Amino acid sequence: AMQGQRVLLVDLDPQAHATIGLGYDPDAFDSTVYDLLTRSQDGLDEVVVHTRTDGLHLVPCNVLLASADLELGAIPGKELLLGRSMRDARQRYDFCVIDCPPSLGVLTLNALVASTDIIVPVQVHYYALEGLKRLLETIHVIRDRFHPDAMENISLLLTFVEERRTFSRQIQQQMRDIFGDLVFDTVVHRDVRLTESPSAGESILTYAPRSRGAVDYRALACEIMTGAVRDHEPSADSGMRRGLQKRLVNLFDGVWIPKSTRPGRPGVFEST
Repeated sequence: AMQGQRVLLVDLDPQAHATIGLGYDPDAFDSTVYDLLTRSQDGLDEVVVHTRTDGLHLVPCNVLLASADLELGAIPGKELLLGRSMRDARQRYDFCVIDCPPSLGVLTLNALVASTDIIVPVQVHYYALEGLKRLLETIHVIRDRFHPDAMENISLLLTFVEERRTFSRQIQQQMRDIFGDLVFDTVVHRDVRLTESPSAGESILTYAPRSRGAVDYRALACEIMTGAVRDHEPSADSGMRRGLQKRLVNLFDGVWIPKSTRPGRPGVFEST
């Protein structure tokens, strides 16, 4: 949004971190993403909030969303609710960003089905890689059973990177060796300022604009925007990228995941 793009941020996480991180009290809203999912008469205009950042609009969230998995579970076509509510958003915004909960339930399913592009943050440690495996399995099921054309592009973002730690460097290299250009060139380094900024109700870009975290996220935004332009142009690499994506969503045997031989030896990989 700071680069002149029209951006819609949808907070689909019951913890409301995106809402809080922009300086809002989740309980202060009469209408939230919960109403967008549960009340067919509520359209996007009824829940959108114009934030203090020009060009950035928010669909807020609060604790009511925590019950959505149970409430929506028995509704036919429950996985399509968010996508239907956001049909007009594609014409009104340059980018629609959906912040998902850290679990694979009805809410995340709605986000995946509604999306054309998926950015998967991957912390550079073993358990995060196991979680990535579960997510890729879910994406495979969605493409197979619900929406073959969903999630046209899948990209992996390495986070909590610590260049001085051997294990962090090894996982980075392993990911790039296997997934190639599906991994963003940009990585997000561990930075205490990133943990401080939400308590101030600001993004890292305004809270600490010269911090390592701010530099990383500005670089990521530029890389995303460059990729969005490239995706609309013919490319000799497009066939290779599609092949990598197909490979990514079919790697479900876990062989590619680096495994520690013992919890006490985190830097040793088993050969597979």
